[in-house]
Amino acid sequence: MATLARWCYRHRLVVLLLWVAALFGLGFAASTAGTDYANVFSLPNTDSKRAYDLMEKAFPDSAGDTDTVVWKVDEGTVRDQSVRSRIQPALDEIGKMKGVGDVAGPYSGERGAAQISENGKIAYAQITFAEQANAVPKELVQDVVDTAQNAERGGLHVELGGQAIQRVQEPPTGLAEMVGIVAAAVVLFLAFGSLFAMLLPIAIALFGVGTGLFSTQLLSHATDIPDLAPLLATLIGLGVGIDYALFIVTRHRRGILRGMKPEDSAVTALNTSGRAVLFAGGTVCIALAGMLVTNLRFLDGVVIGTSLTVVFSVLAAVTLLPALLGVLGTRVLSRRQRRKLEAGGTARSSEAESGEGPEPERASGAAARWSANVQRRPRTIATLAVVVMAVLALPVLSLRLGATDQGNDDASTTTRKAYDLLAEGFGPGFNGPLQVVVSSGDTGALVKDIGDTAGVARVAALPPAQGVTVIQVVPTTSPQSEKTDQLIDTLRDRVIPDTGAQAHVGGVTAVSKDFASITGDRLPLFIATIIGLGFLLLLVAFRSLVVPLTAALMNLIAAAASFGVLTAIFQWGWGLDLLGLGKEGPINAFLPVIMLSLLFGLSMDYQVFLVSRMHEEWVHTKDNARAVRVGLAETSRVINSAALIMVCVFLAFVLSGDSGAAMAGVGLAAAVALDAFILRTALVPAAMHLLGKANWWLPAGLEKRLPHLAVEPAEESLEEPSAEGGASVVHGFIRTADGDPVDGAVVTLLSKGGRQLDRVISLADGSYIVSVPASGTYLLAATAASYGARARHVVVDDGPLVYDVELAEGEVDAVN
Repeated sequence: MATLARWCYRHRLVVLLLWVAALFGLGFAASTAGTDYANVFSLPNTDSKRAYDLMEKAFPDSAGDTDTVVWKVDEGTVRDQSVRSRIQPALDEIGKMKGVGDVAGPYSGERGAAQISENGKIAYAQITFAEQANAVPKELVQDVVDTAQNAERGGLHVELGGQAIQRVQEPPTGLAEMVGIVAAAVVLFLAFGSLFAMLLPIAIALFGVGTGLFSTQLLSHATDIPDLAPLLATLIGLGVGIDYALFIVTRHRRGILRGMKPEDSAVTALNTSGRAVLFAGGTVCIALAGMLVTNLRFLDGVVIGTSLTVVFSVLAAVTLLPALLGVLGTRVLSRRQRRKLEAGGTARSSEAESGEGPEPERASGAAARWSANVQRRPRTIATLAVVVMAVLALPVLSLRLGATDQGNDDASTTTRKAYDLLAEGFGPGFNGPLQVVVSSGDTGALVKDIGDTAGVARVAALPPAQGVTVIQVVPTTSPQSEKTDQLIDTLRDRVIPDTGAQAHVGGVTAVSKDFASITGDRLPLFIATIIGLGFLLLLVAFRSLVVPLTAALMNLIAAAASFGVLTAIFQWGWGLDLLGLGKEGPINAFLPVIMLSLLFGLSMDYQVFLVSRMHEEWVHTKDNARAVRVGLAETSRVINSAALIMVCVFLAFVLSGDSGAAMAGVGLAAAVALDAFILRTALVPAAMHLLGKANWWLPAGLEKRLPHLAVEPAEESLEEPSAEGGASVVHGFIRTADGDPVDGAVVTLLSKGGRQLDRVISLADGSYIVSVPASGTYLLAATAASYGARARHVVVDDGPLVYDVELAEGEVDAVN
């Protein structure tokens, strides 16, 4: 990794040109080829799939998307000449448009009368396009909408529904992405205080998402990829791309502030945090690939699109980012930091006393204080965190999987108004009719028995074709009602078998029910797969049984709480009006699988980042309390910043206009926020304090058999050891004469010749730890505002040395 980073840094112009060429080349190819996204809900061995196969064989020409024009009059009926003279010319004009295959209205044909409601107030016409919805040009759809709605007048209302119509009422493409990027930019600027440092993660995310989306678009011509895939790929790509770059840039800035040359700092950052990014990106891709165990073809395309985007984001982070770091040099720091760095020059020997020169990394006061509080009150904090997560998880007990439709759109949209008008005029079940496809048997008897079944509003048999008859069944309840699901079961289990006919229940509503049932059945296997995978990865990374068990439990808690939030908002309707997300309904059946995959991958990132720092401290000191306290204090700020960025990006997808993407965005935002702000910042460290040294227990036999994996290796020292022997540490507390801790004291370890070896800042509890390259005699200097400085020679043997320092106000105690 160091070799690659150095090459990219030194050949930055070449790397930048290659990435620009890749982005624009893929973009040109994708725009030339166009899109061929396809929503394939292939459910092998299901009743709805058998019905679909029979219909496709008997009616091969019914491939085009069918949309609906609905109109209602306040007075009179839709049969009045004043209404007909406005609607029929509009329908005739639509029928002549290129790309429109057929228009079936209520004023002509044998079946026209059935398209008028019983009270004569509402009527509809069906428009069949020549292509599927995602292939119909938006310009054509907009012409259809404008032509139909131009027929409106006082007392005559015209609305349109259908998949093609829904596409033209979506917000402008890129609005959600732009809002998310702007929000992330604000967080990054507040975190870095530098415009250039802020732009780096955003640039990496844009290159990663751009190349990933263009590649996915090209692949849509070779395999089935749903139109939801690019939205989800953008959502996860922006989140991980910005976060991965944030981790590396943070490590690079820390290196420069410690006095390293920009090139050495960039190489070190890539060799440490860059390795962690590779591990995290691989983990996310493996988690996404876990969706394949469900054997649902719809999710295969989602796996391809999201995984490609994550891969390109990781590649951009480990190749393009070091090149951009080379272009910017020290400009990744704020102006104040650059001025302070320049003022210190390279005079290292006097830094401990002067307080000038390169600025060391330090945990913020708030982070250090919170870490100390967790150590002091682990039971209280753990209990509060568990209670909060349990309360949030309660709604998940009523979770119902299904499918959203245009009845869940915002009340101001034409698709929602058309849906409500059809339900008002023809019954709630009209928007989701069932199709009983009969291949043999007494069709007449079956039609009669279905008509006599409770929950059926209307039933009619269509003219047969190639030995196949389709019976249209309109339920009395809406497509999302549990009673409609019960009607489907009744038809399949009792009505059809009693007549002896060979028939299958299909239609969009039946497909949605089967999809939800299969997803629910396979969800336990999927959860076991990704949890087991996470356990193995953390077991190898941290060589502990308790750490991966804790992580697995935390993942389950986070999933339950986030789905509880999702259920309360989208199924119970809490806050839907505030978010402008339409009407409550069931949770999309595919969402648990997608959300769990992404949550698993993202929570692994935070777990690795947090526990790797704790593990490093544990290896040095064998002090669990200190390891957990220091690890939390030094990583919580970055974890919280990264999580806040992801929450902003995910919530922005509420503006996407796609209910599935909005639901995924809210769910993932809730999951990431709960995971980072409650679990990783409170519950995990509190639990680790309570478990003590058991956190790091691993049976000796298993230790010998496990491979060694350095997720984020320690930074290589730029100085050679000054004495023979193994590396160690000096740690302890900086206190006043009264025993009070000194927060923010500068602690420096110097060689006999005055060469600085390590420099740290004491935490809120006064604790510090400095690395010693080898056993021998060193100078340990401590200085703090209002307390002066104190230095002492320390002798380090083979093990860690505990050394406390007492500072007195105004005292200066130097050792020559």
